[in-house]
Amino acid sequence: MEEASVVTPNKHAGKIKLGIAAIAIVAFIVIFRMFNVQERLVDFLAWIDGLGALGPVVFIVAYVLATVLFLPGSILTAGAGFLFNVLWGTVYVSIASVTGATLAFLIGRYLARQQIEKKIEGNEKFKAVDDAVAKEGWKIVLLTRLSPVFPFNLLNYAYGLTQVSLRDYVLASWIGMLPGTVMYVYLGSLAQNLATLGAGGKEKTPEEWALLVVGLVATIAVTIYITKIAKKALNQKID
Repeated sequence: MEEASVVTPNKHAGKIKLGIAAIAIVAFIVIFRMFNVQERLVDFLAWIDGLGALGPVVFIVAYVLATVLFLPGSILTAGAGFLFNVLWGTVYVSIASVTGATLAFLIGRYLARQQIEKKIEGNEKFKAVDDAVAKEGWKIVLLTRLSPVFPFNLLNYAYGLTQVSLRDYVLASWIGMLPGTVMYVYLGSLAQNLATLGAGGKEKTPEEWALLVVGLVATIAVTIYITKIAKKALNQKID
């Protein structure tokens, strides 16, 4: 009886944490959409523009928070190009995006990873696939970062639920996100004013089409690759 009373609270506590996290994420998404987040981000960038030397620091902190809170990063990335030029905009966005992605990864890992491990402990198939992802994780992270099909903010938390090492995750994320970062920063540097950053309906530039093609290839590659390593892991487990 005593053992049962110890295990049950822990089990319920894990479910409560997951429930609270899910509710918080949904609430943030609904609130920010209601208050027209794109316009608010453009206003925020205009405010940063008047901060002088403090601007880059505030921008990086805000970008990290936006990543954790599922806010769209494309406007902030383009805004960096407009405010800081291509070189420094790329540097600031790279620092902020990798930091935010790492923070979300750690939240996902330490909030839910233990519960996932308990669920797959008795399932050899899931365990085999999870082990395979751990061995080839950096390749999968790199390919999914290149692909526009996989949502950036959601992936940050999802990878925390796998056995991908923090080192491989950070390095592969930085390399995989760099092409898109450079392109959006460059496009932002060409904007005539901040208001145009949040405007939609424009035709895609050659750079955007090039990135979409690379993303499509990466999407196909990651789908084939994950299927291959999963099948290999399952066959090894069966043998």
